[in-house]
Amino acid sequence: MRSSKSFSAVYAKQSAMHDVLTFTASAADILEFAAIDRAGRESDGSLSGFQRPQIAGHIRNIRDYLEQDDAVLPNPIVVAFLGGLTVVDRQVNGHCQIEIDTSSSAKPGLVVDGQQRLTALSQTSRTDFQLFVSAIVCRDEAELKRQFVLINSARPLPKSLIYELLPAMQGLSRKMGERALAAELTARLNFTDGSALQGLIHQHTNPDGILKDTAIQKVIMSSASDGIMRELLQEQDGIMRCYGLINEYYWAIRNTFPGDWEGHKPKSSRLVHGAGIVAMGHVMELLAYFDKATTRDEFSVGLACLKPKTAWTQGEWDFGNGERRGWRGIQNVSSDIAMLSDYLVRQVRSDQRDRLWSAEQTAKPSLAAAEAAQ
Repeated sequence: MRSSKSFSAVYAKQSAMHDVLTFTASAADILEFAAIDRAGRESDGSLSGFQRPQIAGHIRNIRDYLEQDDAVLPNPIVVAFLGGLTVVDRQVNGHCQIEIDTSSSAKPGLVVDGQQRLTALSQTSRTDFQLFVSAIVCRDEAELKRQFVLINSARPLPKSLIYELLPAMQGLSRKMGERALAAELTARLNFTDGSALQGLIHQHTNPDGILKDTAIQKVIMSSASDGIMRELLQEQDGIMRCYGLINEYYWAIRNTFPGDWEGHKPKSSRLVHGAGIVAMGHVMELLAYFDKATTRDEFSVGLACLKPKTAWTQGEWDFGNGERRGWRGIQNVSSDIAMLSDYLVRQVRSDQRDRLWSAEQTAKPSLAAAEAAQ
């Protein structure tokens, strides 16, 4: 028995060799007539399908957003057909009716663009939420794959620009909200007069900057999630306090390591390199928690111990246990960042213990003198 779905659509006058149409449908309706054909290999090694695998995190972020009552999704799902779609009642004003054959287990349509959005919506309870569908009827499978490559080879927005736009957006998912906070603080550090990092952070709107915006954001996101900024954000002026803390910290870094900072780029100094930026973020946490440092002078006291034990621009690092690296050997990869972070933290914690012991020894004669006076 033949079954089909009917939709009101609008057709566009484009190629005489193709039907190009737009209509609306729910995720459930789309999945009745369109398949997501992911790329893989047959047993003989031949290629089948063309879609990339699902990206779980991306789908989860979209799903969380779509669960909100005010969610909108103007981006269309692009579906290509080799057959099974018939245009009926084509009117001169561009309106028409289409019928899509759904009687076969082999779905006539293939999702060319928007598989993550479609999957995300299908996992929500929004059964009445409609998506725009852009449909193209192709001559053969070769034409279908050509359309897929053309549509998906368009250059996406740079992440740097997306991150800069986030602070002005509402209703973001938790993960994107954390990124928005980091992006806002990064922008303040980059564009506020008197900031230690004014004009130094490479962003879409500041292409001449030398510090990676994502590295600064990583420091902020880590602190806001599990560090000192998490506590500061509970205060009424939390964002400004976070800005003040990290700004003072970077002034302390510049004052402590002027020869490794001033005039350098990531290729000439690992202090302004992504690995150094992220690793020094862990040092900020130690000094803020255990030394209660909030000003550049207080941070400088804790940073002083690192000056003779670092190789930001020359020499080599001695990480212990026979692990030595030339200064250029530190790369912006997770294993190197972890090793550098661990080394810097160990040096600072050792110095903190030494300073605490020294303070206790200094206090003992004073305490004894006070007791004797009594």
